[in-house]
Amino acid sequence: MKAIIQDRYGSPDVLRFADVDAPAPAGDQVLVRVHAAALNARDWHVLRGDPYIARPSADLGLRRPNERTRGTDFAGTVEAVGPAATGFHPGDEVYGDSSGAFAEYVCAPEHRIAAKPANLSFEQAAAIPLAGQTALIGVRDVAGIRPGQRLLINGASGGVGTFAVQLAKAYGATVTGVCSARNLDLVRSAGADEVIDYTTTDFARSDNRYDVVLDLVGNRSLRDLRRVLTPGGLLILSGGGVFKGGSVFGPLGLMIRGRLLSPFVGRRIVLLTVKPGAEHLETLRELAEAGKLTPIIDRTYPLAAAAEAMRYLEGEHARAKVVITV
Repeated sequence: MKAIIQDRYGSPDVLRFADVDAPAPAGDQVLVRVHAAALNARDWHVLRGDPYIARPSADLGLRRPNERTRGTDFAGTVEAVGPAATGFHPGDEVYGDSSGAFAEYVCAPEHRIAAKPANLSFEQAAAIPLAGQTALIGVRDVAGIRPGQRLLINGASGGVGTFAVQLAKAYGATVTGVCSARNLDLVRSAGADEVIDYTTTDFARSDNRYDVVLDLVGNRSLRDLRRVLTPGGLLILSGGGVFKGGSVFGPLGLMIRGRLLSPFVGRRIVLLTVKPGAEHLETLRELAEAGKLTPIIDRTYPLAAAAEAMRYLEGEHARAKVVITV
């Protein structure tokens, strides 16, 4: 099968479009014929091996990624199932996340996939898994958003941000999105009540206060982010953006400082951690089918042009989601 392979860290030039053996499902795994896959900031971090402090991890190795085939988010059709898989059958349309999604076939544990939203295309469904689950966990589970609460999202035009805007509105919040001038209309279209152009207005210097601040960029100080919170407000840190590379700590630096400071300040600081699972995908499917969640796709690229797609993501031009068709 064709796949996108990475054997060392570096620029998008290290990605290769190559022939590899197709995986075979074992245990509770499901073999999916991939129709579409989506890029995330996570893919850039694995490409660059950045930040260095994260290299001794499940995804990153000291000198090269632990997994050769790139990508995690996908949507496609079940081709075969392992002997212990019971929830899916060949022909089922599914979406989910698992290592090796930038390929014609991917194997995923059945607890990491769910039925594809019936009203979405494969490209739209592939855009959801990581970004959608991150937004869902941040808005619903960590923030516990309730009707009438005020939420500010720093980085509202990205993949997680556009989902977070829609989910927060679905749960009844008043949403303010922070983005650049070129993305104001995009964030408004996602449902934001107010949009701030950070190139002309500094939200940290305004008199507005928010019950929850969701930071998806990691480009502001803890003081700035805490300053706009109401007394007892909640700051959620999820610095998953794309940076210049070559960093020791990257967005983890802000998150580490937040963890250390949290016990000593009146305003709560929480690090957003995501444990993907079928239950979250099922919730996102229900919201999509109810018309409350619509993936926004900036551009699509064929599988062979995955390196070009990564360059577009790395250049910080990408808005919402970038999708690969297979």
